[in-house]
Amino acid sequence: MVGSIQRARGASEALQALVDALAAELGRSVVLDDALVRVICTSRHYGDEDPVRIRTLLQGLADAEVIRYVLGQGVMQWPRPGYLAARDDLGLLQRYCVPLRERGHLLGVLMVVAPDEPLTEAETTAIERATRGVAAQLYDEQTSADETSAGQGRLLEQLLGTDVVARSTARGLLLDQGFLPDRAHWAVSTVLVAARSTPPGQVTAALRAALEAHVQTRTASGLMATAGDRAVLLQGFEREPRPDDLAAQSRRILGALETFLGERARAVVGIGGRRGGLADAWISAEQSRVAARAARRLPHLERVGDWEALGEFAVLMQLPEHALTETLVPQPLRRLLDGPATQRLEETLLCFLENGGSAPKTAEALNLHRTSLYYRLRQIQEITGLDLDSGANRLLLHLGLRIRELVAGS
Repeated sequence: MVGSIQRARGASEALQALVDALAAELGRSVVLDDALVRVICTSRHYGDEDPVRIRTLLQGLADAEVIRYVLGQGVMQWPRPGYLAARDDLGLLQRYCVPLRERGHLLGVLMVVAPDEPLTEAETTAIERATRGVAAQLYDEQTSADETSAGQGRLLEQLLGTDVVARSTARGLLLDQGFLPDRAHWAVSTVLVAARSTPPGQVTAALRAALEAHVQTRTASGLMATAGDRAVLLQGFEREPRPDDLAAQSRRILGALETFLGERARAVVGIGGRRGGLADAWISAEQSRVAARAARRLPHLERVGDWEALGEFAVLMQLPEHALTETLVPQPLRRLLDGPATQRLEETLLCFLENGGSAPKTAEALNLHRTSLYYRLRQIQEITGLDLDSGANRLLLHLGLRIRELVAGS
């Protein structure tokens, strides 16, 4: 690997030349990373390569543990250059790090491998001089890329919006200009991040990084857009995607967000229903937002909600957020839940309702003698004042239990 040069993720020749010139002047390895510690470009080695540098060159991306370490040290928030301590367990030598900012925007970080002693004044002066040019060039390139992305994002927003005319216009432009393929199946995923202590710009960058690998894959082509703490991913497929595949994709997105933002990200993914044409992608988008809300409220979903697997929750989650409170739980059910032996009777009632009111199936599921089951059911009827032979009463209680589950998960 000695003497190799790598230009990554579409870095320009101008940026590569600036990094190479600085490395040659210092006689040290230099790397330019974006704000999420992903390689933009890197110089040749100068006999100072460490395992982290070699693995990054081979993989095109630093290990997740290394990314978490760098971001965890707050490097991107440093007000001035400083030293990132070595980590033997990660195979990381000490680095001199310069956060790059231009016009108030965090662009990334320039790292110089400095394993032995602090850099000399002449070296830090050379780095300071070079980074001004690197930051200006990087800002120009990112601004240009952001303008292109913003244009596509506006069209995607219109495509998935409520205005019929705007949807039709956006669909035509996206297809005619080659931004989207003509595919038979479409699905939308919505990603929400609740990281209140994280700078908004870092959240947006993390969302882009987590989703970009899924925009163009072996089986899917599409577009993505980010807005603050949320993002949307539109994907077209030749064959209808399997639920397991979309769930696995969602877990990879969550894993990437945890790498970039840490566990405090508290991200969720909602997967919309699969639609048979691009004209109906807006329906999948609305469903994905509902599924994301469900993923936030229902722990058993493990942060991934799929509209097509939500069942009755797909209806309940369309209630306004402010309405999902304990006040929606029917009074008869509240008397039961607030009374003695709550857990035992609640478990019995839920099992009875989910088995269609069948006493034999409920007794078997609970491993109860039927006499004991009938005794519990009589208790439930006495406390609630509802006849369990009535389908309307069973529906009321079942919906009440589902609402209580949603409220408890908020």
